[in-house]
Amino acid sequence: MKKPFQSCVICPRNCRVDRTAGQKGFCGMSDRLVAARAALHMWEEPCISGTKGSGTVFFSGCSMGCVYCQNQKIAKAEIGKQISVSRLARIFCNLQDQGAANINLVTPGHFVYQVLEALKLAKQKGLDIPIVYNSSGYEKAETIRILEGYVDVYLPDFKYWEKESARRYSSAPDYRAYAIESLKEMVRQAGKPVFDGDGYMRRGVIVRHLVLPGHVEEAKKIIRYLYETYGDDIYISIMNQYTPLSWVEDYPEINRKLTEEEYEAVVDAAIDLGVENGFVQEGETAKESFIPDFALQGIEKV
Repeated sequence: MKKPFQSCVICPRNCRVDRTAGQKGFCGMSDRLVAARAALHMWEEPCISGTKGSGTVFFSGCSMGCVYCQNQKIAKAEIGKQISVSRLARIFCNLQDQGAANINLVTPGHFVYQVLEALKLAKQKGLDIPIVYNSSGYEKAETIRILEGYVDVYLPDFKYWEKESARRYSSAPDYRAYAIESLKEMVRQAGKPVFDGDGYMRRGVIVRHLVLPGHVEEAKKIIRYLYETYGDDIYISIMNQYTPLSWVEDYPEINRKLTEEEYEAVVDAAIDLGVENGFVQEGETAKESFIPDFALQGIEKV
């Protein structure tokens, strides 16, 4: 019987490479676990970071490959350190000891089996804070199903509605279909939002949409779909933090910041629909200072 990574079809790319033999598919990773940062993170939604901070682990590699990615150095696996499953379990426990509100797994899909084993080990060692699965949304529902019972909060993106946008910026014209099905599975598992007495989310789903310059109508379609499908059973996070970095120069239509008028148009549309369970961003968030320093913090042993 083949192991999961011997003909890898974990994500929608269906690369079918043998990652156990060192082959690398679209995500750029073999079957060896690689991470770039593990630290308290203060820049998530208030019910995720709060004042404690979210215990965030950034994994190297990515099956999405957006041209405008702010974390491109780790997405392309230019930064990261190979670690064992037992080391990852200790990292989770260390973050809990630092007072983290939760463990926040950032882009973990291509390492789903190792992450699951690390969570099992960490829970045996006393890990008992919520687990957050922070994803591009470009997932297979059957892969998400593997995590049932181990993930408490799902934090996926819903990036695109139009095939052309998904094709141009992420080479994923089938994005919407997979995002819809994986989100359905996330909501089935997590159920309606549950918060503790301090306002931290204990269970539930928050769907993020980063509004791209010139894509206001597409953003409205996504929010309409989310609200008409799930109502108040999910939270919707409308983000204005798009940062045009040097590598989007070949995409002139998004080589600028989002305007206040564009963002307000999307937020107003959400309000008109009746969205109440949501988050918006205020002020100047499109800054490189919001991009973490990936210097193996919390990954290297001390």
